[in-house]
Amino acid sequence: MNWIELNSQEQVDLIKERSKEQPQIIFKHSTRCSVSGMAKNRLERSEPVPGAAFYFLDLIRHRSLSDAIAETFSVYHESPQVLVIRNGECVYDESHSGINMDDIAEQAV
Repeated sequence: MNWIELNSQEQVDLIKERSKEQPQIIFKHSTRCSVSGMAKNRLERSEPVPGAAFYFLDLIRHRSLSDAIAETFSVYHESPQVLVIRNGECVYDESHSGINMDDIAEQAV
């Protein structure tokens, strides 16, 4: 998995724009949460969605950015959480043990 570190509002704006060309996936991860660690490991062991960009947000370091993402894409903040962004909108979000690459791939097309 080639994560793109997400650490600025400018990147969120780019994700919104780039989602018009290819799916953008945001994984919001808490380094202090074992469930979040398991979800991250499960994603990293899976084959990534071809053509999609995968972003990694460290919630501990960037909590305010996580809140901004929740507001931008009209989702309730959770941790861990995955969002699939297409055409400028969040078309799918899931959290905790519900996070898996098969569901992400289904929603990314």
